[in-house]
Amino acid sequence: MNAGNTELSYVDEHAIRIAASRELVWTALQRYVVTSLCTAHAKPLVRILGTEPAAGFEVAESTPTERLTLIGRHRFSRYRLAFEMTDTTDGATQLRAQTYAAFPGVHGRVYRALVVGTGAHILATNHILRSIRRLSLQLAAARNSDA
Repeated sequence: MNAGNTELSYVDEHAIRIAASRELVWTALQRYVVTSLCTAHAKPLVRILGTEPAAGFEVAESTPTERLTLIGRHRFSRYRLAFEMTDTTDGATQLRAQTYAAFPGVHGRVYRALVVGTGAHILATNHILRSIRRLSLQLAAARNSDA
């Protein structure tokens, strides 16, 4: 699927510091994407929006421990969500989520106002980042208990 990546405009970026190695954060990110973002759920909103793929996202680019890019589209928007990882000076990992999207037509502008304009997108993106941090820390604790 081509979500029109070259035509997408920058929406925003959010970041979180995770006290775990990039390898653990990468594992947590992949698990979260597979179980939460790229899994078709029988949700009414998915049917209403007409998402492609059905789950809403698919992996467009994957560079282990560095970058994972998801793309998708629906009736009112085309979008890209890119996760990037960098090391912090104290040995933790910074995970950034960058959003790009296009909202064509009148319905697209209304949808943007409802999702981006109300702050719902910020809440959703921060929820994703916190979930990945929580999973990363669980993986780190499990690894430490096995050692």
